[in-house]
Amino acid sequence: MNNMNQMMKQVKKMQEQMLKAQEELATKTVEGSSGGGVVTVQVSGHKQVMSINIKPEAVDPDDVEMLQDLVMTAVNDALAKAEELANADMGKFTGGMKIPGLF
Repeated sequence: MNNMNQMMKQVKKMQEQMLKAQEELATKTVEGSSGGGVVTVQVSGHKQVMSINIKPEAVDPDDVEMLQDLVMTAVNDALAKAEELANADMGKFTGGMKIPGLF
């Protein structure tokens, strides 16, 4: 019975640490870019787009598709980095296992 209480305390402590790590992810940001930095996107650790910066030289009214591609590439780059950040921060609790809905 004593082992069960000890195990429950450890589980509760781990849950608290995981919750804190998830809260900290919200305060962290990563940046993705494309076109040599003409388009940059900042994303939070919770994968929310925080800002998009487009330099004037990226805007060509005759080639809107290029700008769309640059924005999409920068967003995908930032989201991939946010995923890596989440995996690194939360992976220490899950031992590298992918737990659906956790992050």
